[in-house]
Amino acid sequence: MRRLPVVLIVEDEPAIAELISVNLKHSGFRPVWAMDSLTAQAELDAVLPDVILLDWMLPGESGLMLAKRWRAHPRTKAVPIIMLTARGDEIDRVAGLDAGADDYIAKPFSTKELLARIRAVLRRRAPEQDAGLAKVGDLVLDPATYRVTFEGEHLKLGPTEFKLLHYLMTHAERVHSRSQLLDKVWGDHVFIEERTVDVHVKRLREALGAAGQMVDTVRGAGYRLTVQTAIAKAV
Repeated sequence: MRRLPVVLIVEDEPAIAELISVNLKHSGFRPVWAMDSLTAQAELDAVLPDVILLDWMLPGESGLMLAKRWRAHPRTKAVPIIMLTARGDEIDRVAGLDAGADDYIAKPFSTKELLARIRAVLRRRAPEQDAGLAKVGDLVLDPATYRVTFEGEHLKLGPTEFKLLHYLMTHAERVHSRSQLLDKVWGDHVFIEERTVDVHVKRLREALGAAGQMVDTVRGAGYRLTVQTAIAKAV
């Protein structure tokens, strides 16, 4: 029997949680509901879900704090998180992404859009496994073991940053527009703004440390990964 993808719904409003659960069941998912941070952590400890739908405003710890904690933990750092929020301002959306969310959706939302976003994060959850090592200069990415090293030192990347780096490294020296990166890394059915790419590029550079200068901004065009920038800055 095919295993149903597990979706952990962390939502304190029963009516919303029930609506999401019913639609998930009808679409081939297995929903698990937690109404607060303590219950959510207990459910996570019992079974690791495939996706987490995380409400921003919760009793006790906020969804923002939970996202940060789960992203920092080795067991849960790769689980995709979609923030459910009534906060539609750009500063709040960026805060959610910076906390580790892979996507966000503002309330009220359509269940069709929510399902499309869940399928999108599941498509991009695992990096391509059929490719070998990607190597650009002293930067090495191994998709099979989910490891990135620079000059022999291991680097810690979130799941979206890993996928973004993997794409840039396997298409090194080429310039990619924000819309192209959205299609290739996030998927062509994801309803997020192009500026989201800028947020994740910033996070990628920070995670890469000294290797971050290899991610080059091409003004008016987009981004590329190149060893030439690093060489020029070193001279």
